[in-house]
Amino acid sequence: MRGICLHPAVHILLLKSYRQHLIIHFTMRTPSGAFLFIAIMLLLDMYMFQAVRTVCQGSSPKARTIVFSIYWGISILAIIGFLLFAFTTPDFMPRKVRTYLFATVVGLFLAKLLGSVFFIIDDLRRGIQWLAGRLFMMNTEAHTMNEEGISRSAFLSWLGIAAGGSLFAALVYGFSNKYNYEIKRLQLAFSNLPAAFKGLRIVHISDIHSGSFMDRDAVAKGVQKILDQQPDIILFTGDLVNNLAEEMNEYIGIFSKLKAPMGVYSTLGNHDYADYVQWESMAAKTANLERLKQVHKALGWRLLLDENLQLRRGNDQICLVGVQNISGKSRFHSYGDMAKAYAGVNPDQFTILMSHDPSHWEKEIQTTYPGVDLMLSGHTHGMQFGVEIPGLKWSPVQYVYKRWAGLYEEGNQKLYINRGFGFIGYPGRLGILPEITVLELGV
Repeated sequence: MRGICLHPAVHILLLKSYRQHLIIHFTMRTPSGAFLFIAIMLLLDMYMFQAVRTVCQGSSPKARTIVFSIYWGISILAIIGFLLFAFTTPDFMPRKVRTYLFATVVGLFLAKLLGSVFFIIDDLRRGIQWLAGRLFMMNTEAHTMNEEGISRSAFLSWLGIAAGGSLFAALVYGFSNKYNYEIKRLQLAFSNLPAAFKGLRIVHISDIHSGSFMDRDAVAKGVQKILDQQPDIILFTGDLVNNLAEEMNEYIGIFSKLKAPMGVYSTLGNHDYADYVQWESMAAKTANLERLKQVHKALGWRLLLDENLQLRRGNDQICLVGVQNISGKSRFHSYGDMAKAYAGVNPDQFTILMSHDPSHWEKEIQTTYPGVDLMLSGHTHGMQFGVEIPGLKWSPVQYVYKRWAGLYEEGNQKLYINRGFGFIGYPGRLGILPEITVLELGV
């Protein structure tokens, strides 16, 4: 039997810069941690309420009562929602309800946090004005003072409320994008690519996170989109589940439809090792991983665990390497052995590496394995939040992961980071859509 911690994996993605991206990473695993977060919620509620009072100054008493009641009603419901999430087991409520409850509570928290930035600016303004007034009166030897102080700015209060409200509305809108799969097409040129492999069509997917899915039909449509690309080969770079192998039970029939002439190959990501679940024993955790390996087999996928193989096309060959999760970030455990995975590989042969965490690129690949021509990764999800328009590519994740989505080139080596097929934590996508990558190899 496995033991789920009191409130498992409350990975609250707050603003510092995400889990190393904008992630002040709260993992609420103790009552003291949960109550600390509630205290912070209450402080934010009281602080924001001062702005609400300011913008309601000109309203009638009845209108103020209604607004104040709604404000505190929502705030109290958010705290109750967090308590339900934090102190109940996962089977206490339907998974869909639990997921949206968590997302709504965190969304409200982030909205109030953003609004508070404007209120702090206003308070600094008031403090400076008050101090300047005191100094002026002292210098002029005034004997009387205006003790009423400096009033809060209605403009900045409205601005803070509008900013927080806009963020919350945007996050709610993002719920509708979680199955809105986007096809990214790239042509990649390599001088050492064998002639028979020119035009090879690779579909790269990553971060399925089946434990987060709530709509089988929508997922099935995403799988069909992959098949519609008519790939020669499909490569999956880890995080099939959130934690448990059983999360795939409902979806084996859907993902087993993924077929390609040269096969489907996969590797493991950090979530596949179930490090975010409290297990009764290491044996139980190991058994879960073994079951997950059998899931890959049931799907018809060739799981590469620190190993390499030759892909043949016509009279030519290229090398495919698959390594278990290796991270350049201390908070993520590394399981892989790149030396073992690369053993026997001819450094002059065209080589593709599947490695889940893109920070592995800086940790080892660039410095020690120049023979890797193309590395495929996932992991970051692009934080599921950001902006990607012509001329602007931004996400808070970039403040921790130098390379976080799309194509990167250093010398003769290329790294491609998929934005993820699924989602985790936040049940949505805002600006960074779920991705199916089509890579065509050329000259």
